[in-house]
Amino acid sequence: MKIKVFVLLAITHLSIGALGFAAGIYALPILIAPPAPSESEITTVSSQAKYFAEFTRDLQDSDAFHWGEGKVSIGAAFITLMGRLAPGPDYKIYLSPTFVETEADFNRLKSSMALVGDVKTFDNFSVAVPSNVDPSKYNAIIIWCETFGEFITAAQYQ
Repeated sequence: MKIKVFVLLAITHLSIGALGFAAGIYALPILIAPPAPSESEITTVSSQAKYFAEFTRDLQDSDAFHWGEGKVSIGAAFITLMGRLAPGPDYKIYLSPTFVETEADFNRLKSSMALVGDVKTFDNFSVAVPSNVDPSKYNAIIIWCETFGEFITAAQYQ
């Protein structure tokens, strides 16, 4: 009888530990995120944008934990979002010559994309565009979770 109790306790404790670990991975980016830029800051920066797009939740590989919504502004110096992203770790912005909405398409076309930078906030963001990236050479923006290889959202801007 003691072995059954030990096995049951081990399974339940390991399950709770795994659940806590998963919750920690999800919550950590939220806890350490810097303050999001205000609407007025986004409006000021996005006034210099050349392209505009919109993230929506209804993309093929978006789901309850991987989504984005809001207005995206793409300029030579900054990319901004006035909206929200599902929180998560290690989000990256990519510019792509082809619109994609699945992980398989992203992985297949990743070599033709330009990595812009890291997304650190989930309610609004403003990310500087590196000087070696020309947004006019691409037509779609993609948010990708690098650590877990998860598609978050995308939008076509030209």
